[in-house]
Amino acid sequence: MNVSAMIAMLDDFSRAADWALFLDLDGTLIDIASEPAKARAPAGLVPVLEGLHRSLHGALAVVSGRSLDDVDRILQPLKLPGAGQHGAELRRLRGGRVLRPRPPSAMRRIAERVIATMPEGALVEDKGHSIAVHYRRAPHLKRTVQARVARALAPDRREAHVLHGKMVAEVKTNGIDKGRAVDALMALPPFRGRVPVFLGDDRTDEDGFAAVLRRGGHAVRVGDDSFFPGGPCLADPDAVRRWLGALRNALD
Repeated sequence: MNVSAMIAMLDDFSRAADWALFLDLDGTLIDIASEPAKARAPAGLVPVLEGLHRSLHGALAVVSGRSLDDVDRILQPLKLPGAGQHGAELRRLRGGRVLRPRPPSAMRRIAERVIATMPEGALVEDKGHSIAVHYRRAPHLKRTVQARVARALAPDRREAHVLHGKMVAEVKTNGIDKGRAVDALMALPPFRGRVPVFLGDDRTDEDGFAAVLRRGGHAVRVGDDSFFPGGPCLADPDAVRRWLGALRNALD
């Protein structure tokens, strides 16, 4: 599919009944908050997701760097299929059991080094399979945070690697990413046999984009073109929510 046709698919819902939606959370479904714990779902989002989940016969998943417990807190009372910690956690069905493999011991060592070396103003979020260092409140710390995270990771780089997202440096377990989460869900009903569509807003979503494109699906970038240029794009989370609302209405 050429670029103009990919962009046109944003306004053409004629085949949407066959889609499987994979949605990032922060910066895609919801606006990025000053601190992760302050993030909230805006009014109207949860009913739209509920309606789409029903219209797509369950083929809607949230694929996030957050833990699934945190995703559930923000989207309550929904407990959608999806993946947390970039794919370290997996929930195959709505409200189903969350599969959580034990993190490698190296992540504990890395977390201890990260916590011990971060400058004041940086916020460290230890999720188990990943450690995120946020500098949203102090963007001038970007280079310092990135350098110290790299040093903390160095002794165990065979076990983990770093991803750089919007105002965050995140160390995560090797062999786990959003693309593998998409592949795992696409192997199962109700996702199996559908056309995957992934919406994401930064480089941490690129593995998910690659996975859906390999399957003939669509990757929709949210925000600027600092990553994944070309293809369909929505301006910001508000545009995403309006687009999802239009999609729900079309499917209904």
